[in-house]
Amino acid sequence: MGKVAVIMGSKSDWQAIRPCYDTLVKFGIDAEVFVMSAHRTPDKAAEFAKNAEAEGYKVIIAAAGKAAHLAGVLAAHTVLPVIGIPVKSSTMDGLDSLLSVVQMPSGIPVATVAINGAENAAILAAQMLALSSPGLCKKLADFKKELAEKVEKDNEALKKELLSE
Repeated sequence: MGKVAVIMGSKSDWQAIRPCYDTLVKFGIDAEVFVMSAHRTPDKAAEFAKNAEAEGYKVIIAAAGKAAHLAGVLAAHTVLPVIGIPVKSSTMDGLDSLLSVVQMPSGIPVATVAINGAENAAILAAQMLALSSPGLCKKLADFKKELAEKVEKDNEALKKELLSE
């Protein structure tokens, strides 16, 4: 199936990124977590991206706040799909991060999820990997079914609550 690299620009991003890692593990996906900075360790980030495919990675997830250039730097150095997670920072509630991740130049795409959208980044990575993994595809279908069932249960609970008022 291949591995997923989850890279954050700072260890302080871990709390926002933990749901991504946990979701990947829940789906049985081999995930490795790293701290690299587009600005403080640019050579390390570029070198990682250049070698990621040869190291068995199939998708890279990159999370960063503020200037949030990490996903773009990684995408510039690999042919693998890169998913960017803009991390909410104290500045502009993460809008600065979102714009940095989503506004990539032509030829260097980064799939971007919502601010602090770590779980969706993992699900998107799983969907990419599921293209060549029927077992993972089944897990995703079951997951989507569970989501729908939860909505139906919530709907029924709300109706009961309103009737008892």
